[in-house]
Amino acid sequence: MNTQSFNPDFSHFTCPAPLRDYPHVILGHGGGGTLSHELIEGIFLPAFSNPLLDRLGDSAVLDVAGELAGGGRLAISTDSYVVRPLFFPGGSIGDLAVNGTVNDLAMSGAKPLCLTAGFIIEEGFPVAELGAVVDAMAKAARVAGVRIVTGDTKVVERGHGDGVYINTAGLGVVPPGVAVGAAPIRAGDVVLLSGMIGDHGMAIMSVREGLAFESRIESDTAPLHGLVAAMLEVCPEIRLLRDPTRGGVATSLNEIAGFAACGIEIDEAAVPVHAQVAGACEILGLDPLLVANEGKLLAIVPAEAAERVLTAMRAHEYGRQAVALGRVVEKHPKLVVMRTAVGGTRVIPMPIGEQLPRIC
Repeated sequence: MNTQSFNPDFSHFTCPAPLRDYPHVILGHGGGGTLSHELIEGIFLPAFSNPLLDRLGDSAVLDVAGELAGGGRLAISTDSYVVRPLFFPGGSIGDLAVNGTVNDLAMSGAKPLCLTAGFIIEEGFPVAELGAVVDAMAKAARVAGVRIVTGDTKVVERGHGDGVYINTAGLGVVPPGVAVGAAPIRAGDVVLLSGMIGDHGMAIMSVREGLAFESRIESDTAPLHGLVAAMLEVCPEIRLLRDPTRGGVATSLNEIAGFAACGIEIDEAAVPVHAQVAGACEILGLDPLLVANEGKLLAIVPAEAAERVLTAMRAHEYGRQAVALGRVVEKHPKLVVMRTAVGGTRVIPMPIGEQLPRIC
């Protein structure tokens, strides 16, 4: 037997259970024990509290029979948010996570009911910043009228999470008689846009690039289901709805044209862009049509309904700057073409990659 004394070096070890008011997230917060419960009870429950979540079960049981009465249908969506920086002019990853999933549901004509929330948190992330993200998320949920009913947290090693990532899933109900996307779009249909484009992407880039303008560029992040409901009230026959997030208006229109095997023509003079956004795009060599939005929608509507839908949009908080952007046409199928201010035309292509990484 080797009787030589053993003197291990523990200098590089850290205490697995630090003081409970520790200001940063540690791996123990993701271990499922006391620290995990303290994080949930100290950060998440006070912000998201509702009878379903307060049970702290592994799932939430919803009674949606009343919502489905008369032929309603369920809609479900999921998305993940990895935006950098986490806080930006006009919003944060928190409200982005709520509004983005609410809007995905709204594009099917659904009334959002509830969300799930999964957090992947990097070791060392300040607890105060996590609290600010959660508070923003809770406020956005209240504004949107949805509840966060179940969730999960995971903590990853330092250097592997970039602060915090959020995954949300949403459940909604499509009212009876609403069938957005059921009817094919056709030549003569009108393309409507709910407002100024490029605000979100340029708000992110203005922070990253240190750009300063006379007027601050702010993200347009907002819940759009109320706007959609107002539109459907005057035109249940809306052909299609899209929220032009990553890849912007150009990508969404190209996807629509390609799927429907039709052409889409838009008017350059009708494209709504704030002057400071246009200036930022020019400085950075970007096309506003390809820049992300988080509070705008595109609608394809029958020509005879276009004016009343546009009027309904302009009467709503999130559609006051709505415009008729263009039309669906038979020629140049699967292409999006812009009629320029000087009388020419140019093809608006689908981008090969993403102009702006990590914008949502």
